Parts: sequence; structure tokens; C-alpha cells
Amino acid sequence: MGIELIRAISGSKDFILSAGIEKKHHPLLGKDAGMVAGVGELRVKISEERILENCSADLLIEFTQPEPTLAHLKIAQKRKLPAVVGTTGFSENQKQKLKQIAKTIPLLVSPNLSTGVNVLFFLVKQAVRLLGPGYDLEVIEAHHQLKKDAPSGTAMRLAEILAEARGWSLDQVACYHRQGITGARPKAQIGIQTIRAGDIVGEHTVLLAGIGERIELTHRAGSRQSFAQGALRASLWLINQPPGLYSMQDCLGIK
Repeated sequence: MGIELIRAISGSKDFILSAGIEKKHHPLLGKDAGMVAGVGELRVKISEERILENCSADLLIEFTQPEPTLAHLKIAQKRKLPAVVGTTGFSENQKQKLKQIAKTIPLLVSPNLSTGVNVLFFLVKQAVRLLGPGYDLEVIEAHHQLKKDAPSGTAMRLAEILAEARGWSLDQVACYHRQGITGARPKAQIGIQTIRAGDIVGEHTVLLAGIGERIELTHRAGSRQSFAQGALRASLWLINQPPGLYSMQDCLGIK
């Protein structure tokens, strides 16, 4: 995602790249961020995380792993920098730490910063409410072979929305695997199925199946630029907000 963000920032009139961060010993350290992203020289070298302590940034955009994200947010917290976070895979304990950080800085956290996916979140909630209890609920997600976490953070958020709309606890109704003689499908169940193959950027489908009909709501990402553009949109909104924990739904006004 770093390269996509550099490309998006370089093409925007609203943003200037002030730093690019990579982990220790990464082969890109010291190289010009613009040259790495293929947009020409930007005179910003890719650096280790300590650059966050004194660079001229007004805001942090974070797409890494949970532990480095929390480390970077602590620096942002000291500097009072708003932060947009697209990292997924946070544990419950780490989510509590995010809530604590958000007491002192504006913090927007979303498992998917694509505008289209967040509209999907909204539509799914409305569909479950309008259709009523007579429809079975399934989430199917597909990503490239290198994705580290499964199910995706977006799939889990979709499942949470379905469970909330039905008044269920997701922990009690989630089904991640079916094999053998499973018997009839329980009514209080949400299937969450994962595909990992090839170079699929990201696909998420919510299936609402009743008797004699079904509805499928699908979002397909053709490139990671949708996530980068969403991150910039979130950043422009967040920079004017008071400290607090926000989502992309807040940014779009559809929560």
C-alpha cells in the first residue's frame, strides 16, 4: 500500500509527502520514495520509523501490521498528529489501546478505506433490516495468495454488521468451515468463507438467501488505488476533527 499512497499523494493538489517509513534493514531504505513508486524524484527518502519524531508531517497514514502501527501511533500521539489507520488484524487488547490513543488525537481506523466498500457496509445493514429474519447470511471474500490474515478485516466487519443487525453475538454464530455431514444449517449462523488465489486485489460478497430468491451485494477492487484515494479522503476530513475514534462511515456521513 505504501507505493499506492505515494502515487496518490504525488497526484494530489491537497497533499505533500513528508516521509515514507519502512522497517529496519528493508532494501528500500534510503531510496527516493517517488522513484520507488515510479512517479519521479520527490526528494523524500524512505526511512526508519524514527523519522516520525521530527519530520514536517501534519498527519500520519498507516498501513502496516498491528504492532508497528501501535508503535507509530505512540509517536503520533506525542506529536498530536491525527492518524488514518488501514491496518487490519488487531487483537481485542490492541483495539483497547487504539481507544486510549484516540482520547488524545483524532484517529480514524477502518478495515477498508475504500469509499465503495464503506457504502457496501451501509447497504448491507439496510438490506438485513428490510429483508427481515427469513434470510440466511453468508460472507465470501477473496484475496491474493500473499495476504497474511484470514478472514480479511473487511469480511469480519461485514459479518459484524450482519450480526449487529440481527441482534446476535458474532462469536456465537460465526461459521468459518463446513465439512462432512453438517446437518441442516442453523438459522442463527453467519458463514464466513475465505479464498486465497493468484493476484486478486480484493472481493467481498454478502449473500442474503431466502426461499425462492437471493440477493448478492458485491464489491470488487480492481486496484489498490481505491484504498489510497479513500485514505486521502479520510485524511482531509480527519484533520479538522477533535480527538476521538472515528471510522470511514463517520467520514462519509453514513454511519
